Amino acid sequence: MKKESHKKGFTIIEVVLVLAIAGLIFLMVFIALPAMQRGQRDTQRKNDLARVITAVQNYQSNNKGKIPDFKQTFIDNYLKTAGDSFTDPSGTDYQFYTKGGDGRQVGIAECNATNGECAPKAPTEFESGTIVAIKGATCDGEKAVKSSGNNKFAILMKLEGAGTACYSN
Repeated sequence: MKKESHKKGFTIIEVVLVLAIAGLIFLMVFIALPAMQRGQRDTQRKNDLARVITAVQNYQSNNKGKIPDFKQTFIDNYLKTAGDSFTDPSGTDYQFYTKGGDGRQVGIAECNATNGECAPKAPTEFESGTIVAIKGATCDGEKAVKSSGNNKFAILMKLEGAGTACYSN
């Protein structure tokens, strides 16, 4: 009578199959990670825009309802209070720009559009980390549209993932 010996272990096919599955899991994680990080940075940008709206409302309550000019004095006195920083999640300072006749200039834009849309009309007209303030406008989805009222304004920022965040008072 012959004794059969069976060695316990894995076959080469089982090992290759496990390695292939592990490789797919790692691939999915590395593909999803950058998108998740972009989403987190965009969430921070949206929170920062809400902070700008609050700062503008504080400015208005201290200055008889006027809208600030978004120059360095406003940033230092209303956005960088108590030693806070006001930077984009990428690490650079936020920039306040308006679309003017000479390209980019610091300040606040007026909404003078006859078709109701206010600059910037498309998110490609400004870059991520740039805050665009438009006086006489309100938000309609991802764009600013003309609005009546002297103290109305819209704040826009292009998001890294996709689209534009727009907040208005």
